[in-house]
Amino acid sequence: MGNAQKKAPGKGEEGGSHHSRPGTPGANRSARSQEPPGKKPEVNGTHPVERRVGEESQSISPTVSGTGAENCNLDAPAGALPPPLARLKNEGNMLFKNGQFGDALDKYTQAIEGCEREGVDSPEDICILYSNRAACYLKDGNSSDCIQDCTRALELRPFSLKPLLRRAMAYESLERYRKAYVDYKTVLQIDVSVQAAHDSIHRITKLLIEQDGPDWREKLPEIPVVPLSAQQHRREEPSAEALQARAARAEQEKARQTEARFTLLKQEGNELVKKAQFQSAMEKYSECLKLKPSECSIYTNRALCYLKLDRYEEAKQDCDSALQIEPANKKAFYRRALAHKGLKDYLSSSTDLQEVLQLDPNVREAEQELQEVTVLLRESLLTAQG
Repeated sequence: MGNAQKKAPGKGEEGGSHHSRPGTPGANRSARSQEPPGKKPEVNGTHPVERRVGEESQSISPTVSGTGAENCNLDAPAGALPPPLARLKNEGNMLFKNGQFGDALDKYTQAIEGCEREGVDSPEDICILYSNRAACYLKDGNSSDCIQDCTRALELRPFSLKPLLRRAMAYESLERYRKAYVDYKTVLQIDVSVQAAHDSIHRITKLLIEQDGPDWREKLPEIPVVPLSAQQHRREEPSAEALQARAARAEQEKARQTEARFTLLKQEGNELVKKAQFQSAMEKYSECLKLKPSECSIYTNRALCYLKLDRYEEAKQDCDSALQIEPANKKAFYRRALAHKGLKDYLSSSTDLQEVLQLDPNVREAEQELQEVTVLLRESLLTAQG
């Protein structure tokens, strides 16, 4: 980050080019290519600010958010992330802890892309993913991409401490001292005990006085006022157990909402059947099966709609599905018999009707249908012989 005797540019200080995003060749090396002539890059991209955080601050760990013990459970819940994405995050945490920053970056990138693809609605968890990936960029010396990820994290969860601190460090490494100063001051509003921020403020103040003169404060961007709620949130950061409990509650709530939606759709389908609106009822039952694909009664209900719509093959398929779930379901056998009848497969229809009567000899509709199907079967055989 530079020499205290070297002045950073004035107007151009807040500029900087855009770098390749994750997944593109050289994304992790983009910041190194911008080192000033004669400036020796830091080994492994670890610049002095980052070392100071690790050495001096006990309140802010240099590791990513959510790292666990030595033997971490890769399948442990991670907030409200779906299990496959939680595993990617956990794998990234483990790789980061082992110093494999490029591999960790890839895992966080996959998790972020998965959240976008699946429409995950959990700003806090996505904020952590961006912040963790920013830590990988910072370790690799890619300050510009670190800044972009931290900014995205802060858009999702304003006044989150770690993204602010990492962005301040990245700005300082690029000698963008005004922006670094603002972020460090914001960090101290959230948690006044971050010693690394105090040290950096002291150091940057000297540089800004040298660069901008006595009126250096007037050239600073506005320092945001951190609301008390954000300060309290930082001091009461949830433990791993609390995060797991939150994930379990989220899963329970999701299951409750699914059950409520399923019940409503089923009731609406049943009402539509009573009104003989079979096409609309069939659509309601189809929505039910998207939520609970193993619900036997929905298959038999939808089969009834298909029968009324003369869609016999689809009715047969739904009865087959129902019988895979409940092999002794009378309605499924009976309605499949009607579907076979509609398809003029009278032998199969007769077999299913006999199955119904074996299960319950008192089903009169099955007796009547069996008599009719037996006549149709005899006629079809005579026609075939003729």
